[in-house]
Amino acid sequence: MPTTAFTTPFIGREDELARLTRVLERARAGEAHAVLVAGDAGVGKTRVLAEAAGHAAESGMTVLTGHCVDLGDVGLPYLPFTEVVGVLAADDRFSAALAKHPVVGRLLGDGGGAVRDAGSRPQLFEDMAALLADLSEVSSLLLVLEDLHWADQSSRDLLRFLLSRGILQRAAGGSPTHRLALFASYRADDLHRRHPLRPLLAELVRLPAVDRLELRPMPDPEVARLVRAQRAAPLPDATVRRIVERAEGNAFYAEELLAATADTLPGPGGSTPASAVPSGLADVLLIRFEQLSGTAQQVLRTAAVAGRRVEHELLRDAVGLPEQELESALREAVGRQLLVPGEDDTYSFRHALIREAVYADLLPGERVRLHRQFARLLAARGHKAESAAERAHHSRESHDLADALAASLEAADHAGRIGAPAEELRHLEAALDLWPAVPRSALPEGAGDTVALTLRASAAAAHAGETHRAVALTRSALARVGSDTDAELAVRVRYTLAGNLIRADSLKAAFRYSSEALDLISAEPESPTWVWAAATHVKAAHQVGEYEVGRQVARQALRVAEELGVADAQADLLISLTSLETHNRRTPQGRSRLREARELARRAGNVPVEMRALFNLAIGSYESGDPDECLAWLSDGLERAERTGLHYSPYALEMLYLRTVVLYTLGRWDECVQSAATEAERLPTASGFAIGPALYVALARGDRTAAERARALLDGPFDWMATLVAGIVLTDTAAQRGEPEAAVERVRTTLEALTDESGAERPDVAVRLAALALSAVADAAVELRLTGDEAAALRWTDTATELVELARATATKGEDGERQGPEGLAWLARAEAEWARATSGPDVEAWEKAVAAFGYGDVYERARCQLRIAEALLAADRREEAAEQARATRDTADRLGAVPLRDSVDALIRRGRLAETPPTAAGAPALTARENDVLRLLAHGRTNRQIGEELFITGKTASVHVSNILAKLGAASRTEAVALAYREGLIEPGTTTSG
Repeated sequence: MPTTAFTTPFIGREDELARLTRVLERARAGEAHAVLVAGDAGVGKTRVLAEAAGHAAESGMTVLTGHCVDLGDVGLPYLPFTEVVGVLAADDRFSAALAKHPVVGRLLGDGGGAVRDAGSRPQLFEDMAALLADLSEVSSLLLVLEDLHWADQSSRDLLRFLLSRGILQRAAGGSPTHRLALFASYRADDLHRRHPLRPLLAELVRLPAVDRLELRPMPDPEVARLVRAQRAAPLPDATVRRIVERAEGNAFYAEELLAATADTLPGPGGSTPASAVPSGLADVLLIRFEQLSGTAQQVLRTAAVAGRRVEHELLRDAVGLPEQELESALREAVGRQLLVPGEDDTYSFRHALIREAVYADLLPGERVRLHRQFARLLAARGHKAESAAERAHHSRESHDLADALAASLEAADHAGRIGAPAEELRHLEAALDLWPAVPRSALPEGAGDTVALTLRASAAAAHAGETHRAVALTRSALARVGSDTDAELAVRVRYTLAGNLIRADSLKAAFRYSSEALDLISAEPESPTWVWAAATHVKAAHQVGEYEVGRQVARQALRVAEELGVADAQADLLISLTSLETHNRRTPQGRSRLREARELARRAGNVPVEMRALFNLAIGSYESGDPDECLAWLSDGLERAERTGLHYSPYALEMLYLRTVVLYTLGRWDECVQSAATEAERLPTASGFAIGPALYVALARGDRTAAERARALLDGPFDWMATLVAGIVLTDTAAQRGEPEAAVERVRTTLEALTDESGAERPDVAVRLAALALSAVADAAVELRLTGDEAAALRWTDTATELVELARATATKGEDGERQGPEGLAWLARAEAEWARATSGPDVEAWEKAVAAFGYGDVYERARCQLRIAEALLAADRREEAAEQARATRDTADRLGAVPLRDSVDALIRRGRLAETPPTAAGAPALTARENDVLRLLAHGRTNRQIGEELFITGKTASVHVSNILAKLGAASRTEAVALAYREGLIEPGTTTSG
């Protein structure tokens, strides 16, 4: 099913076509692959794809094509995929495959009366991937998607899923799974800086099975060949040259220039004046258009209002011509290569630019009349759900606001049913904009009122991850509540606003509105509305420190939710109670309750509540000192967010932040940085905190831009998480620079900003901030004491005591009123050791406690504490132990690439002459455990890069280890080092490693 039929020969683009055909060959062999085809309008994307589709069809592949269309600010959700499914549904060969995946049928409007199912979106994504996989088992498959620059958000999300987690995935061991290729085109010149397709493209091209093919302007000789091939008779050189100059490598422009000069071309032996070749592309296209008969022009004008493609029946009814006249006009337009007939009884403009030129040339009144005609025809079809968005577009353009409002509501219903929250929100906002202009008598039956409609829009915004838009819409709904508003609706508005405000970190206001909601409704008789109002109030009470109030309301509401069978509210309340009771998320019992809540929410289809449960499971694992389990939960949660379109929602962003924190903590710094770089392309500017922990890596590796990038997080409106990340980076930066005043001031300003206006307990991060600042304070006190300035040293010891008291108080009673977990206690141990250093000197025992405390998994902080132990041991003249700690610290610094830490430990080794440690009992030089691993691989002839791959370190770090080995053995080369190692018994003949 090629995209478009062409009668002219294919010239140029041979290399590009060869790349696509190689992809098709691999697809037929079972290697699924995708290619994103980019190029300016008219450069030849459609033609190249048509040629590739023709090759695919000739080789026995099934070709399916979907198009995106431009409908302004609102779109048809999943339009290109709906087109593909429509083709499959009309072909008996695919009926069995479609029957196995009934959810896909929703794209065709099946199940029109279904209630919104929050789980429908992930099921739709899974079913679409499974359907394509099943089809590829029957026949190798090519899926072509054209004009992605016009794709709606839901189509973009589905494409992301198919390419990143669906049809391109490989089985265990890397074996191919699907005989499938996907080619998708987009206009590169349409992608402005804020275009929504840009972040998706940046993400997709990083996938190993996705390539990008850019069609650049054709070379002049190729354009000349193309122009000459359009005519059987020879063309004058002057004409060809002029067309080539004007076309500037654009194939479509060249063809249109030639076609527009057809009537002015001379006979044999003549010449064409240069002035006969038009200049602007729009002028060229209109000249082609004006060469048609009046009837054909009328048909084309009507078709242009319909869009890039129009059904024959709809065009016939809209143009109002007798069948024979219509057929004659269509034949003329097709013969002139302006329209192209489709296999499904449709006509398409050969190129979108032709349609745009014809549409732009319409008179205003003519345009309104034709839009009104199409709106009437679509309405007469019985209000088909899938055409509602198209009807709304035509009604708006024809100024029929009442019908535009009705169609927008129908389109919103359809978008909600098929799991397209972003499009649902846009249609609802369009309806809200139209509402004041429509007389009450003309409002659609059952439309409700603006309060309910605005509340529904806020729910769509929240589901689409647009938290601040959800807050604004719910506030708007509250402003519209009047004395005649239904009481339960007034309650729903308030508790919905409270929930949105919690997600926006406006906690005191959230508690106020949740209190108002409960005051407006009685617990008797029992109702789901009261349960949800109570569930929201419990969350707000917890956020402002009203723990007892939260516990009492939660227990009562949980009982009512169980009695009424409101499973998702029951799940939400279980999560809240877990945070409020002794068996919290850090305990096995608490996480068992959270797993129960997750399952309840999943079965109920409430994805936001399920995401909340997954986040609490992840952070509970981290707080209990199990970062590996935390990563497993984060993987589940982020995958769920991706599949349900909630990847920008609050809990998804929190999980993304936590994942980068855990990767940093475990010392998997390259992964941390790579993950942050990938996400940076797609995250909204205001969500930069989610990848902020990558700045911890940058700072630890000596990146001087880390502090500047951290300050950038503080630009714009206040964001709690961004302030936390920036506070950590800037406090540590000041400490490393030896600026105790700046470090202490940063602690104070950060905590002041992070402490909520409700007066709740200081944030848990206070322990970490205090410990970081104490490092600089202790350095200052020690230095002053060495110079004999006891008075100045005493002032810093007072500051140190103030900071350690802050750490002690916070660790004992954190944000939730409970003692902190392993991470908080580790930072407290470091704060205590730094305080001892500031007040009385280095304390080996205190630093040993700190090292042990960070043993839960924080690799870098454990190494920093080991450096302090080495200093303390050296001061106590315990040199061998000091040397051992120094070597361990340096080994970690090498592996992480933590240059400042490595420089500090090297300075200590030189200052304390710790490198002059006695040899081992056998007389061989002392090598670290990691150096012994590197040495054994050297004996097997491994390169630095291979050593790095086998030991999971960078090649640069491996090189550092090799240099250290050569120095310790006194060897001039790697070969000599291995020989000396055999002689000294450091490695044995025949030794092997597992990597």
